[in-house]
Amino acid sequence: MMKAKTKFLAGGILAALSVLWIILLKTVDVAPAGESRTEVGFSTLNQAFFDAFHGHDLLYQITELCGAAAILTAGLFACVGIYQLVKRRSLKAIDREIYALGGLYVVFVALYAFFEVVTVNCRPIIEEGATEAEASFPSTHTLLGCIILGSAFMVLSHFIKNKTLCTVLKTACAAAIAVTVLGRLFCGVHWLTDIIGGVMISAAVLFLFSGVLSVLRGTDKTAE
Repeated sequence: MMKAKTKFLAGGILAALSVLWIILLKTVDVAPAGESRTEVGFSTLNQAFFDAFHGHDLLYQITELCGAAAILTAGLFACVGIYQLVKRRSLKAIDREIYALGGLYVVFVALYAFFEVVTVNCRPIIEEGATEAEASFPSTHTLLGCIILGSAFMVLSHFIKNKTLCTVLKTACAAAIAVTVLGRLFCGVHWLTDIIGGVMISAAVLFLFSGVLSVLRGTDKTAE
């Protein structure tokens, strides 16, 4: 089992690799690509992948539903925290997992806001109703699915004592993450490098979150 220090180290390494990935995207084979003809790093690779797989509207709609499910999941955990506060009448009595999740959601919002301001590259297409290509890196649906549903996977066993139900919910989380990542990869609204970046950043955040859970729980066991 990974110890907390190892998780923090892994998260730090992945965060550093994510920064390196962004630097490479701004310097390696940068050229106009896609239908929008916006500049993107690794343009030859991105263009080839876009030409091969873009245009799956059904996948786009499915990933939108997965994103809504992730937001709903975050809302449900927020409701659990409010319920515990009302029932136990003390902020100290709220489960540590709820506080950890709250901090994680703040990190997600901060990442979302940061990449709305700092544009690494724009989408390969101009979406319906828009006048120009929007910021594309990293895929925010990938961040949303991986971070929110990945963290839910880690803490479900604390809140759901029925093993069968817990297994079903964990399986649903894992499936939704996979569908989100693959769906955004193949529906054509993001570059391949946007998805890779989203997965890397999400993995960094989740390793750090898992380390925090281990510390809060007073154990070096991997969060379940």
